[in-house]
Amino acid sequence: MGFDDRHYQQQQPYQGGGGGYGGFAQGMGLPRPTPVVKYLLIINFAVYVLQLVTPPGTIESLFAAKGGSVFEAIQLWRIITFQFLHDTHSLLHIIFNMLGVYFLGPTLERNWGSQRFLTFYLTCGAVGGAIYVIAGSLGLVGGGTLVGASGGVLGLLVACAILFPQFVVFLFIFPVPIRFAAVLFTILYLLNVLRGGPNAGGDICHLGGMATGFLWIMGRPYFSNLQAKKEQMSFQRKQQSEEAQQYEVDRILAKVHEKGIHSLTRKERQVLQKATDQQQRTGS
Repeated sequence: MGFDDRHYQQQQPYQGGGGGYGGFAQGMGLPRPTPVVKYLLIINFAVYVLQLVTPPGTIESLFAAKGGSVFEAIQLWRIITFQFLHDTHSLLHIIFNMLGVYFLGPTLERNWGSQRFLTFYLTCGAVGGAIYVIAGSLGLVGGGTLVGASGGVLGLLVACAILFPQFVVFLFIFPVPIRFAAVLFTILYLLNVLRGGPNAGGDICHLGGMATGFLWIMGRPYFSNLQAKKEQMSFQRKQQSEEAQQYEVDRILAKVHEKGIHSLTRKERQVLQKATDQQQRTGS
């Protein structure tokens, strides 16, 4: 998985969302594209062709993320749509990003399911894009146009590095453990952002995607436990409510047995009618 300084980013106004990958591998075999991965590949290449056949900058003006413009910063759809655009001045930009989706995506989609995988991928990219827009608006990085899928792709890289440390990726032509690649990219991106180097805006998006992937995976046990406790408390409240209702029904029935149905108040009749209706619905 090669890292380079993306010379086309220095020549063009794009803060590209990636293009620094040289190859991915999960063993020796090629993965079969899963449904969402397949559609991501198709959509990205179709949009790339659309960018090529329309007047330069037309698609980007409507759908790319932009820093430094308050008006465009509040157009929230851009933090999703920019992920499907790529720099038309370099075919490598889209090729490397789609290689990342192709090699890393299927394992996660098969383990998580399509909906969760797509949510994770787009969220990593969206957070990276949002961080770029905020940083650009505050003047922390150069403004301009942000395009590219690598915020999401690098989120996939981090997820696989945590969950599947046996994966091997390629730096140029050298196979290395995926965790080594993730740490190396983090250091290189961070150093470039701190020194304000070429494509610092793109790299702050990269870091945002990686951080989102890390927090998503590492925080999942905590949120799972939180959800489990919430469901348990909800079940306990429901059980207590049912017990209280049954106690009140028993009391009313005892009153009917002792004093007759005419002794019931209007509220007691409503409680008894509600309990009868509920028993009829449940068949109990």
